[in-house]
Amino acid sequence: MTDKDEVKNLKEDLASLKSEIQDRDKEIQAKDDELQKKVEEIQTKDNDIEDYRDQTHRLQADFENFKKRSEKDIKEYIKYANEGLILKILDVYEDFERALETEKSDDLKEGVEIIYKKLKKILEGEGLRKIECEGEKFDPFKHEALMVEDNDDFEDGTVLEELAKGYTLDSKVIKYSKVKVCKKK
Repeated sequence: MTDKDEVKNLKEDLASLKSEIQDRDKEIQAKDDELQKKVEEIQTKDNDIEDYRDQTHRLQADFENFKKRSEKDIKEYIKYANEGLILKILDVYEDFERALETEKSDDLKEGVEIIYKKLKKILEGEGLRKIECEGEKFDPFKHEALMVEDNDDFEDGTVLEELAKGYTLDSKVIKYSKVKVCKKK
């Protein structure tokens, strides 16, 4: 082999190496571009995560504030829940004072009757109802049996006598009627 052939081979090898280097440079550039995209994606996701974290903290703080405000409102509501009823009863209370100041017993009785009617009207207006029970069938959801008696004039389980009145507030029993019930032997 001559020097010319050797030079030619070296030039071909050099050209081949240059081509290989260029191919590798392209691969490295492509991987570098891909890596840069991944870094940008990670940065974007990190920013999103930070935004979500901030939103979560704000929402949590808002919820805590809402919870405290709600508790305060509920306490305030409970504290003044009976205000309307008390305002209605105040007139009756003052009427009792005036009735007690009277000298004549006839006036006192008449005053107390008026007061009773006013108070009854107020309570009924608020949804209070007396539970009817004498002659009714015993109902453990409305009546509390304190006594039993065998009575031939009534059926078994009939309320014979009301010992203490019972009341409902709208549809809820707030005080059970205490009764005597017919129980056959």
